[in-house]
Amino acid sequence: MKVGIASDDKQSIANHFGRTRGFIIAELVEGELKSKDYRPNNFTHHSHQGGHEHRGGHNHSHAPILEALKDCQVVISRGMGKRIYDDLHNADIEAIITDIAGVDEAIAAYIGGSLVDNPEKGCVH
Repeated sequence: MKVGIASDDKQSIANHFGRTRGFIIAELVEGELKSKDYRPNNFTHHSHQGGHEHRGGHNHSHAPILEALKDCQVVISRGMGKRIYDDLHNADIEAIITDIAGVDEAIAAYIGGSLVDNPEKGCVH
């Protein structure tokens, strides 16, 4: 299985899923980490990259990011909007909003079954 982790620096988990510079793609086999690759984020909406806030009524498609992460069964971030959180779940991708800052620590917690999802920490755009 693959786990996508939003990360700006390949070591810590990004605070916002849609504004991340890329994703660590961790491959887990039989409860062990087999590999980690980095996928640059060139598929989210330009307003995410530019740091602009969404305004009411602004609807953009999450299709590019859903397509780019379709091989992942789980995605982890320290924050994300409710729409993408719901869209991920609707695409059968488990979305987890964590308090954990480190990529390796989050992977270990996920493998160990102790990674907690905090959906209330998501933001409403």
